[in-house]
Formats: sequence, C-alpha cells, structure tokens
Amino acid sequence: MFRIGIGYDIHRLSSGRDLLLGGIKIPYDKGCLGHSDGDALIHAIVDALLGALALGDIGTHFPDTEAKYKNIESSILLKDVFENISTRGWKISNIDTNIILEAPKLGKYKEEIKNNLSKILAIDSNSISIKAKTNEGMDASGHGECIIAQAVVLLQKNC
Repeated sequence: MFRIGIGYDIHRLSSGRDLLLGGIKIPYDKGCLGHSDGDALIHAIVDALLGALALGDIGTHFPDTEAKYKNIESSILLKDVFENISTRGWKISNIDTNIILEAPKLGKYKEEIKNNLSKILAIDSNSISIKAKTNEGMDASGHGECIIAQAVVLLQKNC
C-alpha cells in the first residue's frame, strides 16, 4: 500500500536571520522570518508527510501560538513527524522537492542538504531529490522577497 503527500511553504526573507534549508545553514545576508527557525524546505516536507496520512498540517501539530516552538530547529519537528509515521507502520519511499528563490544559488549545497535529510529520515540520499529553481525575476520570490518550498513524498506501508 502506498500514500502520497504534497507540502508547500513560503517565508519572507529578512536581514538578521539565518537561511536554513534542510537543516543546513546557507551563507546569505538574509534568512527566513518565522516562528521557528524558518526552514521552508523542512516545513514543506513535514506537511507532505502529514498530508500523506491525512494527519493535518504543520500548524496543527506545531502551532505558532505556542512559545515552546519559538525558534525551534525545524529538524526537531521533522524527526517528531518521522517517528509518528514510522510508529504507524509507514516508511518513506522517496521525496521530491523544489526550492524557489532568486539568490543565493544552491547548486553547491544540494548534496549536503540531501545528506542531512537522509540522516534525519533514515533513508538513502538517492531517495531524495533537491531541485533549486528561480521565478525569473517575477513575483515576490523573483524579486528576492521570499522563498518557496514544495515537497512530494511517497510513503509505503511496512509489511
């Protein structure tokens, strides 16, 4: 049995914050505004995992109204959700992602992001796709005002 989920996240970019993607700090003069550490890629993956099993969304499980989630590392949230789906008898088959932003260029960080996510999720890094895109100067992402992340996950029931 298989289940598929899709996730999406968007964060404003602002000076004075670290840019974190997949738990990796990317050198840049702006980072994501958010209640947590603002890791849009992990947030999209969390939503995809939760959506695959119809368990709601990241805001339901980790509300931004709770002080305990203020500035929390998103990798902690991802680990929690991963444990939740694992105890329900599911494993991750693969993850496909898009990161949409004009700058910085992410080519040299994609492998490091994949390796970090594979450690957190206990899957082979070859089961994770990280794609970096731009919006060619159009819309808020294209103007460098925000970052968008999308994720699709395929879950397989453990036999």
